[in-house]
Amino acid sequence: MQSDVAAVDALAKSYKDLSAEIGKVIVGQDDVVRAVIISLFSNGHSLLVGVPGLAKTLLVSTIAEVLDLNFKRIQFTPDLMPSDITGSEILDESRKFQFVNGPVFANIVLADEINRTPPKTQAALLEAMQERSVTVGGHRHALPAPFFVLATQNPIEQEGTYPLPEAQLDRFMFNIPLTYPTYEQEVEVVKNTTSSRSVTLNHILNSEQILAYQQLIRKIPVSDNVLEYAVNLVSKTRPGSARATKEANNYLSWGAGPRASQYLVLGAKCHAAIRGKYAPDIEDVQAIANLVLRHRIVRNYKAEAEGVTEENIIETMM
Repeated sequence: MQSDVAAVDALAKSYKDLSAEIGKVIVGQDDVVRAVIISLFSNGHSLLVGVPGLAKTLLVSTIAEVLDLNFKRIQFTPDLMPSDITGSEILDESRKFQFVNGPVFANIVLADEINRTPPKTQAALLEAMQERSVTVGGHRHALPAPFFVLATQNPIEQEGTYPLPEAQLDRFMFNIPLTYPTYEQEVEVVKNTTSSRSVTLNHILNSEQILAYQQLIRKIPVSDNVLEYAVNLVSKTRPGSARATKEANNYLSWGAGPRASQYLVLGAKCHAAIRGKYAPDIEDVQAIANLVLRHRIVRNYKAEAEGVTEENIIETMM
């Protein structure tokens, strides 16, 4: 690109092309698609939360196809071991240990129903998500770039599941809820999936372009008032602190950490860029606040008893 301004224009066009291509397969879910693409361009991971049958897996595989990226799916089960994710060392014919890559060595890793496996196995993704590497047998193995974890979780079926530890939840940039389609959208879904219709997807971006866009997002300027708004918003969620709101003190046990402030600013930059803006404003921070904060604040018993949701609490702070 001749300039960063031209690069932002190109990113906005790429987003429109991506959305249109994904829309060939995924009906509706525009907000979900936008959130996933923002997290990819911001070099973050996402947790997709929704009941079965909402095309979570199809969405991830479609995005991988459109982006021309290497894609692996891991079905999380109670008997899954950490080595089943990261890989393991085996003795080769010369009686030397050789590392065999696990499915985490891909550009996009779909961790399907991540809460169905015990915390020991869930933790196998911690280093991969934060450091973009895995350590096996004392040796560090770098993961391919770009690298994204898109995990799915079923919010209604709790039998045989293991809640994600707070440390792991904090590694996800966004917590993205999926809702039921509208009547018209569901009619279109059924019409498309019960006929002989086939769709050919075009590759819109490759790994080099995605890495370039990730660097571009970092270079987008942000004014002090927008940055301070993001940090102040996160500070309001911490009960007992100087900036805590009345709702935080009444309804929260824990608030969000500094990583939330970082993701608010990065996400706001990308949200602005895909809309063709060259710098984010406060509205861009507000647009992604729920996605960043909802899984980083912990409600207390009073909030649960009164039916106060994370979204209700966040709304009062903006």
